[in-house]
Amino acid sequence: MALVKKYIRDGRNRLIGSVTTGFSDDSSVVRDAEGGLKGRTSDRFNTTRDAHGNLVSIDTSDPGLLFGDDDE
Repeated sequence: MALVKKYIRDGRNRLIGSVTTGFSDDSSVVRDAEGGLKGRTSDRFNTTRDAHGNLVSIDTSDPGLLFGDDDE
């Protein structure tokens, strides 16, 4: 399976990050607009972790949870 990169935009159509999917372990890598690591999601375990490995959510693998109000 090939890696797929999708871009995330805010309400003003500005690029705020990207999500790369297609890894063999059913995870996704989330990056900010500058390419810095924001975190990872796991479809296998339904979790979202920040860049430090801390759990953000234990019941959903939503990359949008890694983009908060402090990113403006």
